[in-house]
Amino acid sequence: MENQDTKKTIQDENEWEIDNLPNRLTIFRMALIPIIVTSLILTKMNPEWAASLKLGYVAGWTFVAASITDFFDGYIARKRGIVTVFGSFLDPIADKFLVVSSLILLGELERIHSVVVLILVLREMYITSLRLLASERGLRVPVGQLGKWKTAVQMVGIPLLMANDKPWGIPMSLIGTICIYLASIFSLYSALEYSLGLIKKIKMKRNSNVS
Repeated sequence: MENQDTKKTIQDENEWEIDNLPNRLTIFRMALIPIIVTSLILTKMNPEWAASLKLGYVAGWTFVAASITDFFDGYIARKRGIVTVFGSFLDPIADKFLVVSSLILLGELERIHSVVVLILVLREMYITSLRLLASERGLRVPVGQLGKWKTAVQMVGIPLLMANDKPWGIPMSLIGTICIYLASIFSLYSALEYSLGLIKKIKMKRNSNVS
C-alpha cells in the first residue's frame, strides 16, 4: 500500500514538472515564432530590402525548425512517458500560434487567398473546441488519416510560400500554393470526419449509460 502511495506521489510530482526536454523544445518553438512574424512583417513593409536580406528564407527555415521541434517533443514525450500539465497546456498553444500567425501574415502578403486562410484558421479553432468537449466528456477521438495529410502538406506549403523564390527553376510559390489548397480541402473533410467520430462516441457513451 505504501509503495502504491509513493508511486502515486511521484507521478503527481512529475505531472507538474516544467524542466524536461519536451517542454524545453516547446518553449524553444514559442521563441522562434517572433522571428517568423518579424521577418514576414518586414517583408510586407519593405519587399526589396527584405528580398536582399533573404528574410523569406529566414522565415521559411525558422518555420521548418519549429515544425521539427514539434515532432521531436511529441516523440520524446511518448517514448519516455512524459505527460505534464505544463506541456499539455503549452504544446497545442505553440502549434496554433505558429500556424495561425504564419497563415495570417501570408494572407496579408497576398500569397494565400483570404478564403483559404479563413478555412484553415477556423478549422483549427473548431477542432480545438471539439477536443476540449471530448476531453471534458472523457472521450478520445484519434486523429484521422486526412488530418495527418492536412498537417503534412500544410507544413510543406507554408515555408515554401514564405521563401517565395525559384531556386534552380523550382517554383516554390506554385508548389506551396498547391499544398495549401490541398490542406484546406483535407481540413474540411478531416473536420467532418472528426465531428462524426465524436458524435458516434457520444452516442455510444449515452447508450451505455442508459443501459
